[in-house]
Amino acid sequence: MKKIIFSLLIFINVTFAQGTSGTSAKYEYRYLIDLPTAGVINRGFYSLSFEALPYGVLISRFDVGVLERFSLGISYGGSNIIGSGKIDFYKLPGINVKLRFLDESLLLPAFAIGFDSQGKGFFDKSINRYEIKSPGFYIAASKNFELLGYLSLHALLNYSLERNDNDKDLNFGLGFEKTVGEFISFIAEYNIAFNDNTGLSFGKGNGYLNCGFRFDIGDGLTIGIDFRDILKNKKINSNAADRGLFVQYIKGIF
Repeated sequence: MKKIIFSLLIFINVTFAQGTSGTSAKYEYRYLIDLPTAGVINRGFYSLSFEALPYGVLISRFDVGVLERFSLGISYGGSNIIGSGKIDFYKLPGINVKLRFLDESLLLPAFAIGFDSQGKGFFDKSINRYEIKSPGFYIAASKNFELLGYLSLHALLNYSLERNDNDKDLNFGLGFEKTVGEFISFIAEYNIAFNDNTGLSFGKGNGYLNCGFRFDIGDGLTIGIDFRDILKNKKINSNAADRGLFVQYIKGIF
């Protein structure tokens, strides 16, 4: 394992990566793990990403920067895509729209509003919701600081449209990104999950604590590994934290 990590670090440095991670990053974080940030993709650029999760879940996402602070995207996936047996595709594709209405200043964070209907994990058709609810409508704030590289703080207030479990509360989340050298970042988030703690919920009320690493391995190419539900909030298979893999590619259209 140590040899693999060492080889990866050598490869990252040789390729002079510039993606979303580390002090050399040239693109903003638009999401931490599950939580949106105030970051937007640059105008005239597109992003293609894939996320692999437990239960054979695979989610693909395509985003494009339409205006300087406005982006549109679509996503789709399903469970049991990786592995064997019948694939259970999601009921509908996810739609995401984001507008950053205030840029970051010396004193104020950046603010963005948006909508994202893409949840994570398996989809329960009986109550029409994802294992991890989609953000729905949200407002996000992000602020960057110089601290042994860079430290970015993020906050989110959101209202999901997945309400058939009779939990219609507003939700709140916090997170951060810390650069670790030129091409690596450590990210962590806490989804308080106020909207997932009733009798029909999938959560126990502890909230979802996730963390992970992002590695830039090429121009616009980022890979990552995530450790999800560290607090063991899920009622189903809560004996250990989940693991996930992430791949993202960003490139200019013109």
